[in-house]
Amino acid sequence: MTTAKGPIVVFGFLFCYPLAGVTYQFLHYLLALRRLGWDPYYVEDTERWGVYDPERNDAVPDPGPNLARVAPVLAAHGFGDRWAFRLQPGADVSGIGHTRLSALYREAAGLLNVTGTHALREEHLVCRRRIYVESDPADMQIAVAEGDRETLRTLRLYDTLFTFGENLGRPDCGVPMADLTWLPTRQPVALDLWREGRGRADTYTTIATWRSAKKVVYRNDTYYWSKDREFEKVLELPRRRRVPFELATHIDDAATRRRLTERGWRLRDPVVVSGDVERYRAYIEGSRGEFTVAKDQYTRLRTGWFSDRSACYLAAGRPVITQDTGFGNVLPTGKGLFAFRDLDGALAAVDAIESDYKGHCRAARELAAEYFDADRVVGSLLERAGLG
Repeated sequence: MTTAKGPIVVFGFLFCYPLAGVTYQFLHYLLALRRLGWDPYYVEDTERWGVYDPERNDAVPDPGPNLARVAPVLAAHGFGDRWAFRLQPGADVSGIGHTRLSALYREAAGLLNVTGTHALREEHLVCRRRIYVESDPADMQIAVAEGDRETLRTLRLYDTLFTFGENLGRPDCGVPMADLTWLPTRQPVALDLWREGRGRADTYTTIATWRSAKKVVYRNDTYYWSKDREFEKVLELPRRRRVPFELATHIDDAATRRRLTERGWRLRDPVVVSGDVERYRAYIEGSRGEFTVAKDQYTRLRTGWFSDRSACYLAAGRPVITQDTGFGNVLPTGKGLFAFRDLDGALAAVDAIESDYKGHCRAARELAAEYFDADRVVGSLLERAGLG
């Protein structure tokens, strides 16, 4: 298949991390690019020693099972001959093969490094326009502000820098901007993939990584990556309202699991939910809505970050209650979408939704169509990157 605008490359990490949420994250870009007249290729051309195995919850050296899991999903959406995977430089290229991949880099009008997980090598630099799409704001900006020359060198390999931190540069945002220009963007969502009014819709849910050791220090303050610290602030929520709340997350610690279940939280195996794209979609579509938190670095620095998963809940017509990161400066809240700062705010959001549940479901879908529609989001990104 060829298209009027020619080939374009999307870098990501769905083969290395083959969970359904990650797959949808990149699939939304691919579908939008194709509808906008491009011929998109999905590529992972990495420098890793291994990949993530969801069943083991650990890294393994053999990517074969992950390729077998993800490739059929790409094929089902028309990208069966439009992907490449290479774990390390010099290794075999799965998918389109080495010769075609090398030619693709020369032919492509642009390269979108979505989430910024790929380190660019010399062979990638032949792409005419290189676009960095940052999904986790604050880390790179702080590194540059702290004088990290390697980070600055990396970012200067790109023609345009985008960030999901839509509040960056505003007066209430604490992220340093240094001398780089970051343009705001958000996660695109292909609305036709998400169906409204499916399932029982009786439980507020979310899918999350419970704990992470990652943190960043800036001006003697430590900002944490881990969501367990944020859930502590709303631990009593299920005791205070009659509707059920469920977390699809992996918690090793028995004492923590007991603390959660004693307070009314239901716990679900995240691998069961996220191991298959259809199960993942059905889980979101069958939820009453999403209740979740954001990482400390997003909330305290007020980055304006918004979750790609939460955007999928909205597209499925499911209201979202999430921790305030400053996204209310660019997205409307109070109908279908709520931002909270403490337990009282979370309780008020639940009460508002329950007072007019159908109305908030309609508002959620309308908000997704207005602000997250993939064609609009990706089209705007490309135009500002000089590929419109």
